[in-house]
Formats: sequence, C-alpha cells, structure tokens
Amino acid sequence: MKSKIAIYGRVSTGAQSHDSQLREVRSYIERRWPNAEVTEFIDTTSGTNFTRQGLDSMMASVRSGKIEVVVVYKLDRLGRSLQHLAQLIAEFESNRCALIATSQGIDTHESNPAGRLQLNVLAAVAEFERGVIVERVRSGIEAAKAGGVKLGRPRKMEARLPGVKRLVAEGMSARKIAAALKIPVGSAFGLCKLAKAA
Repeated sequence: MKSKIAIYGRVSTGAQSHDSQLREVRSYIERRWPNAEVTEFIDTTSGTNFTRQGLDSMMASVRSGKIEVVVVYKLDRLGRSLQHLAQLIAEFESNRCALIATSQGIDTHESNPAGRLQLNVLAAVAEFERGVIVERVRSGIEAAKAGGVKLGRPRKMEARLPGVKRLVAEGMSARKIAAALKIPVGSAFGLCKLAKAA
C-alpha cells in the first residue's frame, strides 16, 4: 500500500520562489518513500494570514484521512505563530498524521519518539505563551479601568446625547424628546439625566 504524503510549501511574495524548499522536501520523500503517493500544496502569502488556500485544502485532506504524513522544509512555512503551529500539531495528532520538517530534523512519525518529544515541548511552549498573552491583556484592561478609561464600544444611545442636551436646553420634556428623536422613553429619561449632569 502506497504512503499518502503531502508536501506543503509557502513563500511570502510572488517575487520569491518555492523551488529551493520544495527541491529538498521532494528529495527527502523520494529517498524515504520512493513509491509514495505525493500531493503538493503551495501558498504565496504572508505567514500571518489567517486564510491560506493551500494550507486549508491540505488540512481538509488531513481531516478526511487522505494524508498520512505532512512534510515541510521548516516549521515557520507551516504555522503563522507558535500557537497556530501547536493547533496544527494537535490536529495532526488527532488524525494520526505525522509531521516532518526536513531542515530541522523534526519527525513525529511513530518510528521516531525523539521528534514527537520535540513537538510536545513546542506545544507546551505555545500554551505557556498563550497564557502569558491572556494575563497581559487582563492586566492591561484592569489598569485602564483603574485609570478611568471606559472600555468597549460606546452605547448607541450615548451618541444621541448632544442632540438631547440641545433639546433639554430648549426646555423640552423627556417624553417629547423621545417622540422627537424616535427613541424609547426610558432612554430619553436616562439621556436627559446625563445632559443635566454634564
């Protein structure tokens, strides 16, 4: 039975070429699996892009069990960040698909426990990084709130405040303001209160 192998290659711009990375990967596969059924998935886009046609197609094939091994030149060709890479690794694991990075000596094939250990370490580092980012964001929000900064989108009704202030100054009642601006009476009363306090 032929091994089902996927090659993934990516360059950032059209001015760059996939040739050098693909040449090494193809040569590696030819030496290790000379009779393999090989499919190539190529992207020309920044690694930070969330959607990559080639990667998305490859992952769909991985999920449907059509690929047993994914071979790349370097891990940074595959994941857009350490977290994204960890997510892909988890998907490979759950779909029993090995990952090989030819230039980095990484091989998660079942015959290579050292390569699997490397990727488990990477996944752990990615999880730690995610935790650090979440903690920084939380600390930043708390610091902003303590400094009196209002977070989130401004409420739609508050955008009506300047108009309400003008009508309050003209002596109009909250009910009449609600009718004039076509807003709920309760909102009109709240805005009138804010207008008078300002």
